[in-house]
Amino acid sequence: MDDQKAGLLEKIRQQFDTAPYPRVPLERSPKGEVQNLYIHDLVTPYYVRNQQVVNPAGKVILDAGCGSGYKSLILAEANPGAKIVGIDLSEESVKLARERLKYHGFENTEFHALTIEELPSLGMEFDYINCDEVLYLLTDPVVGLQAMKSVLKPDGIIRANFHSRLQRAVFHQAQEFFTLMGLMDNSPNEAELTAVRDIMRSLKDGVLIKSRTWNPAYDTDDQRLLANHLLRGDKGVNIPEFFAILQAANLEFISMVNWWQWNLIELFKDFTELPVEVAFTLADKTPEEQLHLFELLHPYHRLLDVWCGHPGQGKPYAPVDDWSESQWQEGTVYINSQLKTDAFKQELVSCISEFKLFEISQYLQKTDTPINVDNLIASCLLLLLEQPRPVQAIVHHWKTLRPLNPVTLQPTTEEEAFETVKQRLIELEHQGYVMLEAA
Repeated sequence: MDDQKAGLLEKIRQQFDTAPYPRVPLERSPKGEVQNLYIHDLVTPYYVRNQQVVNPAGKVILDAGCGSGYKSLILAEANPGAKIVGIDLSEESVKLARERLKYHGFENTEFHALTIEELPSLGMEFDYINCDEVLYLLTDPVVGLQAMKSVLKPDGIIRANFHSRLQRAVFHQAQEFFTLMGLMDNSPNEAELTAVRDIMRSLKDGVLIKSRTWNPAYDTDDQRLLANHLLRGDKGVNIPEFFAILQAANLEFISMVNWWQWNLIELFKDFTELPVEVAFTLADKTPEEQLHLFELLHPYHRLLDVWCGHPGQGKPYAPVDDWSESQWQEGTVYINSQLKTDAFKQELVSCISEFKLFEISQYLQKTDTPINVDNLIASCLLLLLEQPRPVQAIVHHWKTLRPLNPVTLQPTTEEEAFETVKQRLIELEHQGYVMLEAA
């Protein structure tokens, strides 16, 4: 490592020794943070890649760049029975992470003060690696990804992300300005924080840096200021650049972590009103090209957040839309494990009892448009909270609840029940609420 890179690394280390991130109170628990738990549940990416449901018990999970350990705690909560290993270049952060996991009763953990590039020295292999909010700080992200790949089990999965260069551009301009002003030469302290606040307050409201990066929260929130305007080493990429980095590290793209928020077609009011040749051109683009088109039209996401792994390790499967009759007849339905909470169950029971629609979109994947299920499907979900069920059992349950066709008053046929349940399960599977596993 040359002197310049070593100097930057030391400055980053000093910043996080001085101000460990995130600044979450030790006693705070992520229980109830369904969206966070869903993203950090290794069942989710394994299912996305293989359409198989795995048990996290006994898995070994690495939090690469664990900081003060809150994400490590989320990983522990989301993956019961898994071993959690955390590393960070900041010794002070590692101390806080150890204390946090111990405070919340997790003993099957270990934490080490070392860089990602030093990972092979641990002599361990991992089923899942969470590298969140780290890559954009590395002097060479390809080397960092290669180090993680070297300790990843053959079927393991890495979660990694970069700041979006398109969405983050104005913050990068702010960081360059404050660097030139000498406010990032040393580990930022009260003097630097005060100087940034004074400068931003003094700017006219119409100045772009102020109008797009500043709000009243920065007047009192040191953590947000340090993580944005005074973040050392911050870098951004676009989708093609990120894919090139993955290719250089010999890693295979699996999916965006928040894939439901990257639907190019949904950016249009009515996709059918586009000129036919344009619609066909968009539909023919590769997944990478569609993601890039999305970010060009709507650079909304701060993070380009992906799952990746060793090339060619995903198990071949047919999407549920293309399942054969026999696959449906022999398939098994699982409810997402992060929905197995008292709050979810109580809300289900209430909606079923009162014959109300159940707004399932308030869980897991927040959407602009509410997603509701009727009380019959809600009752099927209640059944799945007990244990996974064969598709046929769900069909039988639904038919029992609706023995008559409400229009014809004729008995509900097996075919009607099966088709209705199948379509509902496909919708819920696409949205992440249930998982369908072929025999």
